[in-house]
Amino acid sequence: MLKVSEFQIKDVVNIADGKKLGNIDDIDINLDTGKIESIVIGGGGRMMGFFGKDEEVVIPWANILKIGEDVILVRYKGYGEINDVN
Repeated sequence: MLKVSEFQIKDVVNIADGKKLGNIDDIDINLDTGKIESIVIGGGGRMMGFFGKDEEVVIPWANILKIGEDVILVRYKGYGEINDVN
């Protein structure tokens, strides 16, 4: 079992390019099913908020590939994911 507080301190890394996306700020839970729908990586303010705020990154639960001791590996298309072409 994983506590939310333990979940939030892990670095979230995109497997497409190896970049750290940040840390989890929020979790979207479907109240009808009780399942996690997505995680939200906060858009931390730049330079103490002087230059605005980055946008939040929402990662659907299906795009979480592995939860390790220190890192959560995700697939996020906004950071270089290669999309399948039909």
